[in-house]
Amino acid sequence: MAVYRGDMPALTLLLASASPARLATLRSAGVEPRVQVSAVDEVAAVAAAEERHGALGAADVALLLARAKAEDVVAALGDDDDEDLVLGCDSVLELDGEVHGRPADAAEATERWGRMRGRSGVLHTGHWLVDRRGPEDGGSGGLVGATASTTVHFAALDDAEIAAYVATGEPLRVAGAFTLDGLGAPYVAGIEGDPSNVVGVSLPLLRELLRELGVGWHDLRD
Repeated sequence: MAVYRGDMPALTLLLASASPARLATLRSAGVEPRVQVSAVDEVAAVAAAEERHGALGAADVALLLARAKAEDVVAALGDDDDEDLVLGCDSVLELDGEVHGRPADAAEATERWGRMRGRSGVLHTGHWLVDRRGPEDGGSGGLVGATASTTVHFAALDDAEIAAYVATGEPLRVAGAFTLDGLGAPYVAGIEGDPSNVVGVSLPLLRELLRELGVGWHDLRD
């Protein structure tokens, strides 16, 4: 399944996510993945897991959904698909012990920013990586996952700033109702941890997961 250029393998990565920010982050680091969006019903997946295991923490929810997305896409691939690695990611914001994904509407985004302003939350991003290559292709056939967590300090926005930001529509499209790499950047006072994790994919963590599968980060770069 792997494609070789001389003595160097050029491994292919499939990103199981619709997030343009994740795709842009990987591209900025020299990786050009193909994208295939999963058909996972996130609400149903979390509800089913909590019915079996009880209430899940925010970090567990992020990892659960990342795994579900990766495995859904892997199951949809055929034998002729040549993607070597499949990466699923999912991000949630933990605030006051509650788990928040994308707001359902402008009213929810406005209410959430009213709680977030001047305070801090934790952005959790789950990562699930599947190696589709068997030993005959130089792969492990393994799967690994982990969650990265970054503390985010939000600026003390006034009501007019919140209304103007929500009116852009951006908070409705992203986990936590904010971005670090977009229109929401002026409203983030600071972070503690990996900035790429807040954008949606922790590059340092992904590097470590690749190493667990015997893959170097440089093996993904063109």
